[in-house]
Amino acid sequence: MSDTLYPFTLSPNGPVFDLPIYVALEEGIFEKNGLKVEFVDKYDPASSSQDPFKRQKEALYETGAASAYNLCEWAGLDRSEKSARGSQVFGLRPAVAAQAIITFDDDIQEPRDLENVAVGINELTGSHYTTLQLLEGAIPRDTIIVEHAGPPHQRYQSLKDGKLKAIAIMEPFISLALKEGAHIVAVNFYRGAEVISPEVPADKREAYVASVNEAADLIRSDFARYKHHVVAELNGRLAPEELASHFVHYAHSRPLDEKRFDYTYEWMKTWNLTKGTSEYKRLVA
Repeated sequence: MSDTLYPFTLSPNGPVFDLPIYVALEEGIFEKNGLKVEFVDKYDPASSSQDPFKRQKEALYETGAASAYNLCEWAGLDRSEKSARGSQVFGLRPAVAAQAIITFDDDIQEPRDLENVAVGINELTGSHYTTLQLLEGAIPRDTIIVEHAGPPHQRYQSLKDGKLKAIAIMEPFISLALKEGAHIVAVNFYRGAEVISPEVPADKREAYVASVNEAADLIRSDFARYKHHVVAELNGRLAPEELASHFVHYAHSRPLDEKRFDYTYEWMKTWNLTKGTSEYKRLVA
């Protein structure tokens, strides 16, 4: 039967975002839907560069090694706009994750306390965009400071070392930080994007999305069963049962509609995050 399956290669993202893929692989859902899905490489949590296209997931996609990958919604539009290979956002991913601004500093208790305080982010990722969104309603835009501090492991270590007063981070680092005495200043849930090569036939794209949707249902019914995947990158610093259940949700992927695109794209323009020269049909499948 495997000879009849359509090969669908993936560039890896963090486990909290790729969990529906892990579950679909474990439960044989992809095969049931006619796909042979494989990660082309093991997730590298240390992959870091200020140039997004030199990071693991983008680099694997751009070289043609991977058919698809997921990332935050804004980055999905940014990468599709700048892709040399050509890519489009096929839909919003199942992982609805929190980016939390966290600190160990007792003088920082609310977003207003972050005026002119650098917040560690990974440039042009969810941590970057959500920090801008979280803070622009609380403090003047010209007092919002974001500092590229690399991937989650590096950001969190910089926070613990006192190199930064605050960082934006997702799971499993939110749970780890709370366990180790940090507190949350602000939190924002956001959807991500599924970027799939236009070379993949539409029915195979749809089969992939149907598969991760089915996996999302399994996670939602018993998240505890799969938490070990999310905490694995912490190498024993956080037990599966210590991972909170409220900083990430899993829902069905859905299309990125034109109304949402217009609002998102215009917001990106106001921060000079895009030149704003693309149209909906160019960036969204």
